[in-house]
Amino acid sequence: MSIKIKDQPFYIQSTMVLFGLILLVYVMVQLADILVPLAFAAFLAILLNPLVNRLMRFKIPKVLSIAIAMLIAIIAVATVFYFLSIQIVQFGDSLPMLQKKFESITVELKNWIQQTFGVEISKQEKMLKDALNNSQAIVGKTVNGLLGTLAIIFLLPVYIFLMLLYKTLILNFLYEVFSEENTKKVSDVLSETKTAIQSYIVGLLIEMIIVATLNSTALVLLGVKYGILIGCVGAILNLIPYLGGIIAIALPVLMATVTKDGYSTQLGVIIAYIVIQFIDNNILVPRIVSSKVQINALISIIVVLLGNALWGVSGMFLSIPFVAVLKIVFDRIDDLKPWGKLLGDNIPTHHMGERWGNRSRKKVVLSEK
Repeated sequence: MSIKIKDQPFYIQSTMVLFGLILLVYVMVQLADILVPLAFAAFLAILLNPLVNRLMRFKIPKVLSIAIAMLIAIIAVATVFYFLSIQIVQFGDSLPMLQKKFESITVELKNWIQQTFGVEISKQEKMLKDALNNSQAIVGKTVNGLLGTLAIIFLLPVYIFLMLLYKTLILNFLYEVFSEENTKKVSDVLSETKTAIQSYIVGLLIEMIIVATLNSTALVLLGVKYGILIGCVGAILNLIPYLGGIIAIALPVLMATVTKDGYSTQLGVIIAYIVIQFIDNNILVPRIVSSKVQINALISIIVVLLGNALWGVSGMFLSIPFVAVLKIVFDRIDDLKPWGKLLGDNIPTHHMGERWGNRSRKKVVLSEK
């Protein structure tokens, strides 16, 4: 005689769910080096799949079609990094000069704090040293995240090629693992997932190119050194929802502070980036990035922070498309539909408690009559 979990008391159900979540998070953390490259590869394989299918329509063998599609993607990425590398080399040559300028600004700032707030320089240095010691774990995590990202770059081509090669096998497995009466739901979930991921990634790439152009143009016009490099880095950081834009503004402001006198350039950078962010959030994102699946702002911020805690920088990039896929699955399963609504951005005009309250009040009025 089998006992369903749904028939158990609430505290047993909640304990089982909590235990399952803890076990899932533990496995995801322990297997991050394996799961992160696979996750990126899955998204990119879905993105390249239409190109592979188009090449195969011209009677090109499947293996060769996959190789051509991947070669086109690699050339496109390599071209972008080639142009950025020129600016990176120039930045490296100017690094000693920038370091000296930054040290002089730091001394001036310490003197200003001492004169304004009465905090001794020795005490400031001690506070800064304590802050640096406390942030060592964060810095180490960030470095590990960057090293993990480099590892992903070398593993991605292999994973993407194999996923595209064994696409039919993977799809057949997903259909066969569920019962026949769920075939329609599985087909709908896979179709919507493919569309959502493709539109999301393509939209992000278009948005990134436009934002990089706007950032670089603004910084070059304002005379900020290495404006093209910083503008492109800011566009990449902008892919991290909400948090990346804040970091992107800090980079050109810091560069302008180190390389220029006065504060007019910094003010111009802040104004320009605020305008660009307004254009991005109100024009580019709704019209270009938005797909069939919409995630509300609260959930977006939470999952980005959770992604960073789980998988570092890679987790921040993967969090939004991952939750978009979850929402597609939740919307197709009756018991999970409330979770799908929670993730979405459709805001109800009334909550259910008001409806029940209105119904109960009507019943009281009718009974009094």
